[in-house]
Amino acid sequence: MYLDPDVSQTVKILIVGHFGVGKTTCIGSLSEIEPLRTEEEITEASEGFDDLSGTPHKKTTTVAMDFGRLTLSDSLVLYLFGTPGQERFKEMWEELSRGALGALVLVDPERLHESFPVLDLVESFGLTYAIGVNHFEGNTDYPLDEVREALNLSADTPVVKCDVRDEGSSAPALITLVQHLMTQLG
Repeated sequence: MYLDPDVSQTVKILIVGHFGVGKTTCIGSLSEIEPLRTEEEITEASEGFDDLSGTPHKKTTTVAMDFGRLTLSDSLVLYLFGTPGQERFKEMWEELSRGALGALVLVDPERLHESFPVLDLVESFGLTYAIGVNHFEGNTDYPLDEVREALNLSADTPVVKCDVRDEGSSAPALITLVQHLMTQLG
């Protein structure tokens, strides 16, 4: 896809990752509009389905999707779609991936093993992606090359650190994805 600077373009981007990695928070920090959120309280019904051990204080979860919008320039608007993190919502991912140009894959370096099913889905949908290594307070700050190696990523897959709570940190991660898309599609 060629992005003509004289023509307004809208681009669909997915914000994906495993359960509790910060997708909803990321869209909230980036969106110029009030984000659409489909969060519900976590109840006893999720016991046996959702592993809360990595997120013991999590009280809500996305049950359909999140949506936000970010205007990068007069000619480029991003529509941000956040996916649910649980495996049982895989069909929702398939629907949301239709028409998407790429994905920002958020990972928690303390729970990298939970990222492999996410990467498998993103790759099965043929999406170009970048990795955002979300920082969680009190966790080890792993070097990005170690994260790349642990995830078995190709050398051309961008891997950047971010704190999804902070627009000044999550925006560069998203821009890294957009730049990667432009080089892949240009």
